[in-house]
Amino acid sequence: MSKKELNARLFELLNSGGKLSSKSAEFTLMCEISAKTRKLCAKMNKKWRSEEKIREFFAKITKEPKNESLRVFLPFYSDFGRNIHLGKNVFINGACHFQDQGGIYIGDNTLIGHACVLATLNHDLLPEHRGDLHMEAIKIGANVWIGSNAMILGGVSIGDGAVVAAGAVVSKDVPPMSIVAGVPAKLIKTIKEQK
Repeated sequence: MSKKELNARLFELLNSGGKLSSKSAEFTLMCEISAKTRKLCAKMNKKWRSEEKIREFFAKITKEPKNESLRVFLPFYSDFGRNIHLGKNVFINGACHFQDQGGIYIGDNTLIGHACVLATLNHDLLPEHRGDLHMEAIKIGANVWIGSNAMILGGVSIGDGAVVAAGAVVSKDVPPMSIVAGVPAKLIKTIKEQK
């Protein structure tokens, strides 16, 4: 299999919501990409950067066109980078960690608070396969506000206009225009539009 075919196969596996064997060629390639991404993040985080320079780094990390409306406060960490997909006017506050192998999709005008973790991977529960990975995407809608130190787990969708309270651990879908809080996060309020 050529490198190009292997790369295509890797992304097919990552985006399938399936399992990736730690003994596979795709896993080895994922680790190579991860090393390059972590090196880019370390370089980006090393000193003060202008918004323009951060956007340039993000384009290298994600391999997507430069997002002119993106705002990120450093430091920022990703252990893969190539499966982050951002809408317009996204703001990511400092010390966030994106584990994006399974795919992270963030809608327009979304705010992500300090030190949030978005984790799309799980390890296999069987000890003999513990190194194997299970991937599930995180999908965050438009106009969402995620409070500081929240953790969003793989397989979760957060609806448009929702709020995730600081420190929440979100393991289930969040309806649009709702507020969730706690560990695990639970619905505490529905947001009503003011007339």
